[in-house]
Amino acid sequence: MSRTAVRRSVATATTALLSLGGLLLASHPALADVSNGGLESGSLTGWTSTGTTSVVGSGAHTGAYAARVGGTSPTNGDSSIAQTFAAPTGATQLSFWYSVTCPDTLTYDWATATLTDTTTGTTTTALAKTCTNGRGWKQVTSSVTAGHNYTLKLVSHDDDYTGDATYTLYDDVAFTTAAPPPGLTQVSTDPFTNTSSQHATELEPDTFAYGNTIVASSQVGRFTDGGSSDIGWNTSTDGGTTWQHGMLPGITSYQGGTWARVSDPAVAYDAKHGTWMVAGLVIDSNVNGAGVTVSRSTNGTSWQNPVMAVGNDSQGYDKEWIVCDNSATSPYYGTCYVEVDVTSSGNAVVMSRSTDGGAAWSTPVAPSGGPSGLGGQPLVQPNGTVVVPYSANGSSVRAFNSTNGGSSWSSSTLIANVSSHGVAGNLRDGEGLPSAEIDGSGKIYVAWQDCRFRSGCPANDIVYATSTNGTSWSAVTRVPIDTTTSGVDHFIPGIGIDPATSGATAKIGLYYYFYPNANCTAPTCQLEVGYISSANGGSTWSSPTTVAGPMSLSQIADSTQGRMVGDYISTSVISGKAVSTFAVGKPPSNGQAFDEALYTAGPLTVTGGSARSTTHGAATVAAPHRSAGSVPLPVRR
Repeated sequence: MSRTAVRRSVATATTALLSLGGLLLASHPALADVSNGGLESGSLTGWTSTGTTSVVGSGAHTGAYAARVGGTSPTNGDSSIAQTFAAPTGATQLSFWYSVTCPDTLTYDWATATLTDTTTGTTTTALAKTCTNGRGWKQVTSSVTAGHNYTLKLVSHDDDYTGDATYTLYDDVAFTTAAPPPGLTQVSTDPFTNTSSQHATELEPDTFAYGNTIVASSQVGRFTDGGSSDIGWNTSTDGGTTWQHGMLPGITSYQGGTWARVSDPAVAYDAKHGTWMVAGLVIDSNVNGAGVTVSRSTNGTSWQNPVMAVGNDSQGYDKEWIVCDNSATSPYYGTCYVEVDVTSSGNAVVMSRSTDGGAAWSTPVAPSGGPSGLGGQPLVQPNGTVVVPYSANGSSVRAFNSTNGGSSWSSSTLIANVSSHGVAGNLRDGEGLPSAEIDGSGKIYVAWQDCRFRSGCPANDIVYATSTNGTSWSAVTRVPIDTTTSGVDHFIPGIGIDPATSGATAKIGLYYYFYPNANCTAPTCQLEVGYISSANGGSTWSSPTTVAGPMSLSQIADSTQGRMVGDYISTSVISGKAVSTFAVGKPPSNGQAFDEALYTAGPLTVTGGSARSTTHGAATVAAPHRSAGSVPLPVRR
């Protein structure tokens, strides 16, 4: 899925190396240490302390000493040590180790750490609030920019309750570096440590770009049965070259909110009101999708607590999406739209709108005819017409529209019936959710995975259809990534279009996941990420490029519906260069079950090429026959 927008965090990108065995992080040799970073002076020289702090001579991570923040007897409130320093030449990361003794719960006691880039005025949570006991030493790394000034604050919080004193040992604070190899850049990482979800995992990203700024969001800390510990934000202000990241506040209990979990991040920007927005599907303690929240920011780096846009009304919801009308000539300029399906009403699709920068949202309304489906992606044409392509529960891709700013919505029209190959290895692949984007003139492209061009349906291609009005659609067109007899399976597309281009010169970037061998099994499947581009509106395409992988399925998060990199990904195209963030799994380290993080291949130029797309050779795909209640409707939290 694709978009155009931005955010930040204290992480300029860490890098990963491609190796024959998969993606491996390069080693990180230590640079000049933070002053007394190893505490081997036997004192807190170089550190500013508050509350109860000391240096202990036993139990250090390395060497003889470590800092103890908090006490072995109950204390009241925050204790901390802090230091301000400049990142030296060549530094890419700041690393520290911690060991928590927290016999209480996260509600009352915790360890946490923040890193403030005082050069840019941005703060990131290096260590999310953590309350564990007896789990030993863990490492945290945060990306830094050489030459910038930083303040690191290491905290332990205790509620002064008799019998459950909480304290944290900190040790080995140091700058590290890795040679900047070509290839992938890691844009963020999972900071959470709660034992109820899987760590470290980040997945299912969306991006949106406006101007030279890109904001990406993703699930962070995936639960096996739905949702995540929080939604992360990732921002680039230089077209996707460098990134900053953090966590959205006030949604889940892990970041000061009340909801148990959150899922399905989607990003938008409201140009009229100068507001970034990230929509999320909030999930209650019964693992029910309870509604849609919208988090807002005026600068993409400082985020307000969310507002409830839809739901919190005892109904079930799934797969929301968000968009704003950014055409200054549109009669509905500054109106934003949320699409979501109501799972407790047979996946009934509903729409809500906001005209004040996302602060307040209208009562949801259903399109004419009451369509059922999920994964709708609203797009706004320059004249203000909103077109919403969606999956009709996996059987087809359809669309409906509004020409009056969302006061009412039309009945749906067929884009195409869907015929897809079941992706091997029990990988969760979105099952045909569309990825939709719009060019500068308002022409809409809707892409999905489909096997109609391959005799016998042995594997999927990425296909798309187009429309200039949202009601009449082109024939299904195959993207020529490889031959129809290749045996390669392609799925989870994210299509993006440069909004400054249109028609026969529209620049399109397409990222996707694939298996080189469709006929694989869970232990043998090798998952990779590919990229292909067109510089002429999809008439011809470049040769494909593999940008990530191979990775084994055991290296990515598990879910009750299969291993998971996400039901969707996203692409944004800026100044002729395509940017995507995507989940990549690596062999885990530091005692964690996973090392699945968000990466980018950097801005990749939309070059186009001579491989011609085609509508010929497709099998006819009939509409499936479903009797009422015969097939369970999909839910993709």
